[in-house]
Amino acid sequence: MISSVVDDFVAPPCYGEIRVLYQDADILLIDKPSGLLSLSGKNQLNKNSVHSRLEQGQLHGDLSGQAFSSAILIHRLDFGTSGIMVVALNKRATSLISKQFQARTVSKSYIAILEGQLSEDQGIIDFPIAKDKPNFPLQKICYETGKLSRSEYRVIERLQDPARCRVQFSPQTGRTHQLRIHSFKAGHPILGCDLYKSECSEQMAERLLLHATELQFDHPGTGERIYGQSPCPF
Repeated sequence: MISSVVDDFVAPPCYGEIRVLYQDADILLIDKPSGLLSLSGKNQLNKNSVHSRLEQGQLHGDLSGQAFSSAILIHRLDFGTSGIMVVALNKRATSLISKQFQARTVSKSYIAILEGQLSEDQGIIDFPIAKDKPNFPLQKICYETGKLSRSEYRVIERLQDPARCRVQFSPQTGRTHQLRIHSFKAGHPILGCDLYKSECSEQMAERLLLHATELQFDHPGTGERIYGQSPCPF
């Protein structure tokens, strides 16, 4: 018997705007708001996304009305995650940057606020991650079928009342939900996370407190190292 996975998630309206941080003939660097899908879902109610807005020219400011019909998303950010993304504008750029992601030469940094206090100021979380098919869209830690997953972290601020810590993450792999499930498994879920949470961590923030702050890669046209940044809003 073949079981089908049903995704009944319907994204609430997102009024946050996409900011274009950089533009040339090959790429866009954009700042994604929290609460916006990266790609449109199969459900007709989930058509609003980064990709659809770029295709339809639903941007603001100097690029208001300008459509990017050739835009290709090379990577994604989770629905609740905000921050920097690179978008390719042609097939050659897509291929060259995709190869960098596959070779793990793209450098990424995130800021998150976690419940409680990590015992060490820096370290590595390396629990293997696998799909939790019966509980889609959840992922799970599995030492038998899970894929190698590494998240370097550094505590940059310790907060009190309630106890929290601001952390910089530098993931060395790019598994689905990696930073969220690693934080949860380490005993310190990211505030506002609806999937990997303690009794109160989700209610401690109005949104997922995870933001992609930096993205480094080689430009597909010039070969120059690109250092993209997006200030953390929390």
